[in-house]
Amino acid sequence: MSVSSAQSAIPEDSVGLVQPQSTVLFQDSPLVLASGQTLGPITVAYETYGRLNEARDNGVFVCHALTGDAHAAGRHHADDPKPGWWDPLIGPGRGIDTNEYFVICANVLGGCQGTTGPGSINPQTGRRYNLSFPSLTVGDMVSVHSELVRSLGIERLCGVIGGSLGGMQVLDWAVRFPDQTAAAIVIASGHHLSAQGIAFNAVGRRAIYADPAFQGGSWDPESPPRFGLALARMIAHITYLSEDSIALKFGRRLQDSDQFAFDILKETEFRIESYLHHQGKRFVQRFDANSYLYLTRAMDYFDLARYSGSLAESCARASARFLVLSYDTDWLFPTSQSRELTSALLQAGKHVSFLELDCSFGHDSFLIDIDPLAEVIRPFLKQTRASEQRRAARTRTDSQ
Repeated sequence: MSVSSAQSAIPEDSVGLVQPQSTVLFQDSPLVLASGQTLGPITVAYETYGRLNEARDNGVFVCHALTGDAHAAGRHHADDPKPGWWDPLIGPGRGIDTNEYFVICANVLGGCQGTTGPGSINPQTGRRYNLSFPSLTVGDMVSVHSELVRSLGIERLCGVIGGSLGGMQVLDWAVRFPDQTAAAIVIASGHHLSAQGIAFNAVGRRAIYADPAFQGGSWDPESPPRFGLALARMIAHITYLSEDSIALKFGRRLQDSDQFAFDILKETEFRIESYLHHQGKRFVQRFDANSYLYLTRAMDYFDLARYSGSLAESCARASARFLVLSYDTDWLFPTSQSRELTSALLQAGKHVSFLELDCSFGHDSFLIDIDPLAEVIRPFLKQTRASEQRRAARTRTDSQ
């Protein structure tokens, strides 16, 4: 496909071709992590869509999920086969309208898509950090994002939005940096990960540890622990689906025969087996095994209630308007967790809207079923921005 024909295939309501960006933070003073360790300088990979207005009050920060990255919308090249991971939601006239908002998305600290992580070179040793990289929390990731926003000259965001691990970041941001965001949109997430979720993460990490190529985390970049990481992805991917979606898409159908093979070593006899193996193989081509260890453990550690002794007391520290969204088929972050969070926010006297969305895709619904999501997010951001403009007008009047 020629460049011109590829460009013509990009929808008019897409952000189009985008340029990855990076910056270096914490050069003069290292970041003090929740563990007490320090880290700096820190390179942050990010992308922006739309334009920052003169008042610098139209910023919306998008927090990605566990294995996501900064490439949330548009394409890097005209012939890219796929756009960014939330492209249907972000763009001119879309749910997060880039005609109205300046959208920012950054790869998290500890990631492997351009931001400093265990695969980065330690400037003190000249070698990869590997497992000498310091332990991380969701709060550490948010501290880096918060500093990135300040470096872009934005004092207060119109909103912060994210699903799953991204939703945890949103909650941490709203509580720890209450003056930096007007709205917090939490999707398919919760104030902590359940014991069942921790258990799935533990099994995934064990799969990586058990791979002979893991080598205590100091594996050869040319020979990473592919089998262990692929197995970890297969395990996690099951939690992202729902029973209905698996049954509808795969059922008990065989992959390439109408008869059982009666071969115990045949790994992809059923279509669901073939699908999971495919997901595992794709994943190892783009993700770092050590990053997976650090980020899943950060999810395990997250507990919003620990900031102030109880969930309601922690929520009381926030000043943002909240939108909490769950899915009826999500069993990784079930609706019960969203209701618990909503109740705590109400107890703390916060402005909060809650909605359970119907979708058969399970936890991954927020990445797949975009139209219902956009219909809720669009007016919420519009109302937030109008409220912020009234607040700014009152401030100007009071100062005169």
